[in-house]
Amino acid sequence: MGYQSVLRADTFNGKTIVVTGAGSGIGRCIAHELASLGAQVVLLGRSLDKLESVAAEIRADGGSCSPFSLDIRDEDRVKETVARILDHQEAIHGLVNNAGGQFPALLEHISKNGFEAVVRNNLVGGFLMAREVFAQYMKTHGGSIVNISADNVGGMPMMGHSGAARAGMENLTQSAAVEWAPHSVRVNAVAPGYILSSGFDTYDPALLRELLPGFRQRIPMYRLGEEAEVSGSVCFLLSDAALYITGQTLRIDGGAGLNHRSPMWRSTAPRDKQAFNGFHRSRKPEVVRELEAEGKL
Repeated sequence: MGYQSVLRADTFNGKTIVVTGAGSGIGRCIAHELASLGAQVVLLGRSLDKLESVAAEIRADGGSCSPFSLDIRDEDRVKETVARILDHQEAIHGLVNNAGGQFPALLEHISKNGFEAVVRNNLVGGFLMAREVFAQYMKTHGGSIVNISADNVGGMPMMGHSGAARAGMENLTQSAAVEWAPHSVRVNAVAPGYILSSGFDTYDPALLRELLPGFRQRIPMYRLGEEAEVSGSVCFLLSDAALYITGQTLRIDGGAGLNHRSPMWRSTAPRDKQAFNGFHRSRKPEVVRELEAEGKL
């Protein structure tokens, strides 16, 4: 069984779509879904080994893809890589700015270098990718860009550097949407909340074991999200069904941004906690599997 997308199987036939941070987590899932819908997917990331692994999965499932190693923070390399992609594919119809990363820390403990590194990962790199894809192709031919933000409503304590970058990305999305609309380029964003992604594996397992069971208390839908629930929204925004949508940020957080900070409300488990996971190769983080086995999540 392949990827079970809710979109039509030929949605992206003949389209080339670039996905940054495609070697793991949400980016890997998005790349798989796009390939299952007929796209020629360009996989970008710093680790060529990871990209080759994802490429092998996609090809085994009958999809088409090309991996390119790239650090999106390097302006010259971004320019060169976009040019190489166009030489190879002749078009870039869509861009998913998914690459990013951060580390938990109080603001008072974050160095200037640490703060700048996270902002470059989550904002500057995405800007460089969008600018070059627009300048080298979309300005003349049109296209669609989806930026991956994060649930930053009310601030992001312990992730202040990431929150600042993500808020900047959402504003950049709006600015680009206005400036590039005359060129038939749509620019939107999605802001995932707590998603069951391999990104959890980059954090201290002991800290996650302490924090994860309490996360759902902040979420009206009382569960963590699936990677496919982010990917499906990204694919919709890239598709022709979203041709009149631009400059928007879609929050995929189970309602967490609505009331989880109110002292008057405490989430309780709904009657039905059904999730959508059409990703046939999804892998839950190790600490999540452990907590579920122990009945703590």
